[in-house]
Amino acid sequence: MTHMLRAFLPLILLVAGCVPLAPCPQCPPAPLKPAPETAQYVAFAFDALPGWPSAGLDRSLAAFAGGCARAAPLGKACAGAATVPPGDPQAARAFFEAQFVPYALVSSAGPDSGLITGYYEPIIDGSRTRSAEFRQPIFGVPDDLVVVDLAAVNPDVRNLRLRGRIDGRRLVPYPSRGEIESRGVPAPVLAWTQDPVELFFLQIQGSGQVRLDTGERIRIGFADQNGHPYRSLGRYLVERGELPLEEASMQGIKAWAAANPGKLQEALNSNPSYVFFRELPATDGPPGALGVPLTAEYSLAVDRRFVPLGAPVYLETTFPLSEARLERLMAAQDTGGAIRGAVRADFYWGTGVQAGMLAGRMRQQGRLWLLWPRGEPPPRPD
Repeated sequence: MTHMLRAFLPLILLVAGCVPLAPCPQCPPAPLKPAPETAQYVAFAFDALPGWPSAGLDRSLAAFAGGCARAAPLGKACAGAATVPPGDPQAARAFFEAQFVPYALVSSAGPDSGLITGYYEPIIDGSRTRSAEFRQPIFGVPDDLVVVDLAAVNPDVRNLRLRGRIDGRRLVPYPSRGEIESRGVPAPVLAWTQDPVELFFLQIQGSGQVRLDTGERIRIGFADQNGHPYRSLGRYLVERGELPLEEASMQGIKAWAAANPGKLQEALNSNPSYVFFRELPATDGPPGALGVPLTAEYSLAVDRRFVPLGAPVYLETTFPLSEARLERLMAAQDTGGAIRGAVRADFYWGTGVQAGMLAGRMRQQGRLWLLWPRGEPPPRPD
């Protein structure tokens, strides 16, 4: 593979923006790229956290401890968590206050508040065999998908990966959603399902369960992606006047899709990103990016550039479509293609219809505090 990387290096660096093009006298100057987002970590006292004095922390501790096996930077704190009696809120509070310092996350891109959305594990109907009823494929990873980790060729772009396919001697972009939908891909089919909209939202959630026509259930999770950027279907529909902003929830989009079947495929194709899945073993919850089962209402998806996976994160926001306060100590155990920014998070609501209703309606403003071990400097963003 190394010789292939060398062969593609000029293209890779050009795509990554690392090789400037020759100047063009007739062309207007290129617009300046915005500076990369950075974050400040502002130390707080626990008593200054909104809602902290009354927060129940025993379930927060259980969620945090569940990810300790994968959270290497938090080894000492994890050892302490193992000594706390389960189901004892006061002992949990004493543990967190003794082991950690809260740091408010403040982004260079704006204020100290940001967007908090929700996600869940959907359950959709499916079959192992294609039929007139089950015609939508749930693809595994394609045989021709090539993933290039740019850190292997240039450490300055270590956070970038390119995805594509080989065409002769060239690495070319992988097909977009519309191209995959129209032509297919050389990939295994894990199962077949009925509704293209349910499959679309399954890809957005990143994991789910398939309730097979045999009565069996299988769990599938994110395996890879086609390399195209995620585009919001709700924003597409709002910009085209198809939906008012207040109805651009998952439920509103599904209702619009049912009423506009002729416009549906074009709308779905507005998001060129396409997710490929793998079948997962049965666990108590879907595994997140940390590799441990997520805990309903206590696991959070974050941008790992600013929040290390496994760390406790205190969240201040409100419940979906409500002014009721939601203040909770969460565990950063997942990531997401749309979760970008220092003050940006996705709240995991759990499995099934009720969790989906809450997740689909959640689009709140909120603040985040990273809890980091005492005596250790806050993590340096990549």
